[in-house]
Amino acid sequence: MAKREGTLKRETRETAIEIQLSIDGRGVTEVDTGIPFFNHMLELLTQHALFDLRLKAEGDLDVDPHHTVEDVGISLGEVFRKSLGDKRGIQRYGFSVVPMDESLAMVSVDISGRPHLSYEVELPPERIGNFETDLILEFLHAFVNHAAITLHVNLLSGKNVHHMIEAIFKALARALDTATTVDPRLGTDIPSTKGKL
Repeated sequence: MAKREGTLKRETRETAIEIQLSIDGRGVTEVDTGIPFFNHMLELLTQHALFDLRLKAEGDLDVDPHHTVEDVGISLGEVFRKSLGDKRGIQRYGFSVVPMDESLAMVSVDISGRPHLSYEVELPPERIGNFETDLILEFLHAFVNHAAITLHVNLLSGKNVHHMIEAIFKALARALDTATTVDPRLGTDIPSTKGKL
């Protein structure tokens, strides 16, 4: 099987982003977005999904972190889709429920070729460093649209906002790991009655 990996450079008037992603990795991560809490969440995502990721993002953080977070979501989604190739042999579906102390998150993913996000999450409107909690939705929306996946995110419980967001990212990681895993029973088949994802 060919290596499932990709690179991407994306530049706008607001951000400049470079990404290298390997789906078949070991969780080796090097991330710099200029937003420490966001770096931490991206590191958790790729480490628990066992993806290797190098990501450098420069954005207009003096204005707001929004552009950087959204554009990282766009770029990560695009390189994820590119890295998966034609999706032959993948399990396609992934599901995970992950606790983080008092918080509990449930995530389901379908690598379907059809972008859709269901986000049943209530986070307090807080700021962690220079990161606002409403940016989680912006990141996931951008990632889903450009990865062309269906994603359901449910926060089942939680009180500490850091723990709540961390549970979401870890659950997403585990679900993506399962969905991208190659099932030897499928051989080179595409897991769809349509023959295409």
